[in-house]
Amino acid sequence: MDLDLILPKQKFLLTDISWDGYETILKVLQNRHVRVTYDRGNLELISPSYRHQRYKTLIGRFINILAEERNIPLINAGSTTFKRQDLERGLEPDECFYIQNASAVVGKQKIDLTCDPPPDLAIEIDISTSSLNRISIYAALGISEVWCYDGITVKVYLLREGKDGKPKQRLTFPFLALPEFMQFLREAEMVDDATVFRSFRDWVKKGFH
Repeated sequence: MDLDLILPKQKFLLTDISWDGYETILKVLQNRHVRVTYDRGNLELISPSYRHQRYKTLIGRFINILAEERNIPLINAGSTTFKRQDLERGLEPDECFYIQNASAVVGKQKIDLTCDPPPDLAIEIDISTSSLNRISIYAALGISEVWCYDGITVKVYLLREGKDGKPKQRLTFPFLALPEFMQFLREAEMVDDATVFRSFRDWVKKGFH
């Protein structure tokens, strides 16, 4: 298959793809801006749009600033490919972060989910909707919290249950009001990045008032 023929399309779904086939496609596309999602034989390729990349970059930077100003340990794992052959699942978050488990991955050059913890928080920009259930893949891989932004609102998925069987409270930045946090994405539509990042940092320093 000539992958160059399908890359111009925004989204492409392949079926009956083996794990070895998935690994081969990952190697072929490792230097291209294509998001690859694998779920038990189904493989999806998405070429992110400019708008998608803007939102993911902005949210990633906001979270880094928040951690800096609140002295919260954090490791940004970006769009690392997380996969497990035993589960036949793999994906790349738009952005992801180690927060509660930051100390467990400090200094690591490679993450292996069979022995290392998964990220604590993943960011999904849901502009070009996936054909696969990426939330279920996150849950299978053990990622406990996903923020999904559709260009207007953010939805939080808590993917692990507490001891009482009910979903846990948000563990990642539980003090943060997400609607106020996301207002800076709207501000970014009107000003340059440096200006919106300064505005966000000032807001965090003032205690979100």
